[in-house]
Amino acid sequence: MGQHFLGDAAWRQRILKILSPGANEPWIEIGAGHGEMTQLLAGDGRRVLAIEADPRLAEDLQLKVQSDEREWPNVEIISADVLTVDFQKLLTGNFRVYGNLPYYITSPILRHLFDYAGQILSIHIVIQLEVAERIAARPGRREYGYLSALCQFYAKPEIALRIPPGAFRPPPRVKSALVRMNSAGCLLLRSLFSCTQVATMCSIPSTSSVFSVLRTFSRRARLRCSIAPEFSSAILSQ
Repeated sequence: MGQHFLGDAAWRQRILKILSPGANEPWIEIGAGHGEMTQLLAGDGRRVLAIEADPRLAEDLQLKVQSDEREWPNVEIISADVLTVDFQKLLTGNFRVYGNLPYYITSPILRHLFDYAGQILSIHIVIQLEVAERIAARPGRREYGYLSALCQFYAKPEIALRIPPGAFRPPPRVKSALVRMNSAGCLLLRSLFSCTQVATMCSIPSTSSVFSVLRTFSRRARLRCSIAPEFSSAILSQ
């Protein structure tokens, strides 16, 4: 599955401190693995819906939960590909997202999550550092492109933590980062779609609508020339 698990307990605690989960906030966890972060997220009785695509890992994690429910309170294991999950059927209210994402599928997962942006209060994802830098890049930077514009439409992404390969088992060949997206995105980009800022990331439009427009700017050079001059100063001032 291409997964790299957070085997270092000290790094897990550093991530948890950044997540700073509230007492009664439900969480969606993507790529639960062996439960490295699941149990920490479930502290104080928080509800955690832990999604794992690998059936064997999901089954093992389910056995852990069933064997000691006091150590895993309010944890539900969902054995599924996250791209097929309908989050509106899982949770009717708002929720937060944490994920240790396989590097090769980061973009499709983000697009899927943004379909539920009206429910999501924050997204924290562990991904490849190079991809994190693209997501957080500002207009005019070499790294700025389609993925930057898409994420910044819905949120204000920032690199909250750089994570070395040694924090994982097995260690990846690349550096990683924790990206935090916990506020509404660029109002000027949203104004292209008459989208109004709300407490969550964005209630409208749909990801498919945004994607169809941003796809026309998929080449970085065109994106920098078309979007950056008009929006860069305003985006950077937010």
